[in-house]
Formats: sequence, structure tokens, C-alpha cells
Amino acid sequence: MSVNKVILIGNVGGDPTYKTFENGGTIAQFSVATTKKGFTNKQGVTIPDKTEWHNIVLSNKLADIVNQYVRKGDKLYIEGELRTRNYTDNVGIQRYVTEIYGYSMQMLSPKNNRNNIPAPEPEEENNENDDLPF
Repeated sequence: MSVNKVILIGNVGGDPTYKTFENGGTIAQFSVATTKKGFTNKQGVTIPDKTEWHNIVLSNKLADIVNQYVRKGDKLYIEGELRTRNYTDNVGIQRYVTEIYGYSMQMLSPKNNRNNIPAPEPEEENNENDDLPF
């Protein structure tokens, strides 16, 4: 038996990049920061906060949602799996990248704070009974 599962709750490090392919598929890529809070131990030694950065890849429907709603600073819950890929850079050096391929995501930032977009004003209804006290 083997398990490859990652669960993260963190903040988006920058606006996601979004790509569309000829076959109609889409992906969104961005980074998420998770921070372990620092503390002071019994001996008075201060241990600072420790931030880890995670490369996230979401595809198709999740990528579309990310493209439309997710921005830098938003708090997300992501479930996925680790994948490692390699490539050769411009100078011919073999590079390796570990990414989290997400299959589930929840936006945790409050809607009214998300993207600093104000909520739409309710439409006024033309109602003959506007003078009712309730």
C-alpha cells in the first residue's frame, strides 16, 4: 500500500498564471506559503517563524475557478498529490521541480475581502407596497 496525499492551508504568494491548450484543457499555477509559528523555548531561545513555499498546479475546472477568483494573498485549502518533473534549463543543466497537483480546493478568504471587489448593490424593486412598515 502507498499514499501520496498533501493537505495545505496557506496564502497565495502571487497572482496565478493561467494557460489554455489547443485541446481545450487549462491549468493554473501559483505558489502557496504555509508558516509554522515561532516560539520561545524554556531556555529563552527564540525560534523564528518558518515559512515553506509550495508550487501548486490545478487543471481544467479548478484552473478556471482560480483564474476567475484567486489572487495574491487569498487563503486557500488545497488537497492534492506530490509530483516531481524534470527539465533542462537554457544552459543545459538538468533541473527538478516538485509540485502539488491539486484535485480539491476551497477558498477560505472572506468574500468581501477577496480581490477588494465590492459586493454588488442589491437591485431596487418597483413595489407598490413600499410604504408598509415591515
